[in-house]
Amino acid sequence: MKLAGKVCLVTGGVRGIGAATALRFARAGADVAIQSRDANSDAALEVKAAIEALGRRSISIAADMASPADATRTVEETVAGLGGIDVLVHNAGAAAMGSFVNVPEDVWYHAFNVHVHAAFHLCRAAIPHMTPKKEGAIILLGSTAGHRGVMGAAAYAIVKGAIPQFTRVLARELADSNIRVNCVSPGVIRTRFQDILTEAQVKNNLDNRIPLHREGTPDEVAQAIEVLATNDFMTGSDIILDGGLTMRMA
Repeated sequence: MKLAGKVCLVTGGVRGIGAATALRFARAGADVAIQSRDANSDAALEVKAAIEALGRRSISIAADMASPADATRTVEETVAGLGGIDVLVHNAGAAAMGSFVNVPEDVWYHAFNVHVHAAFHLCRAAIPHMTPKKEGAIILLGSTAGHRGVMGAAAYAIVKGAIPQFTRVLARELADSNIRVNCVSPGVIRTRFQDILTEAQVKNNLDNRIPLHREGTPDEVAQAIEVLATNDFMTGSDIILDGGLTMRMA
């Protein structure tokens, strides 16, 4: 798929990986809808302005991805505001800390709502607009936490583990309609999400856990997302970007 003239929706599109993805899409000639909790925040206005400075259209949508109605409305506003939807990237997410036996129920359910149930409602809303065109791309954000046992973040690891299977099932169902579904599973990427780490944890990551001895960048993940949006022979894939974190022996 060539992105020029296409309409892309990026949830969590105003910071980190989402913002980097939105700008990559715009540079490739796409019009981009960005979702966040506050459509008029400085971050949202900055990304929207940067997209428009590239000569592309953009709308900023305020929505809570934990709400089924908001997830559906986000797609509807994208279609109404930009004339359709060709690429959906569900990047919005949130940390969910706590071991399995200690995680509060509200944290557990919120993790599923934001990561898994939001993907369900977004895709259910977007697919009918892609099917008549016989073309579309859906990219979901997993995590290396979904590939390995993780201490202290049971809910997060479990919901992220569901995303690759969500990807495979949907990719198989939509293949005849030429709607491709793929997943990106980042490792330690330098975003606000990593601010919860202590200096000792960051040092341990760089010294002992990541073979390339550095954190990834949002744009490195966005580059992979752009490939998944544009490579017409990729579907059902889960790309891991982690500096070698999950391939290493302990």
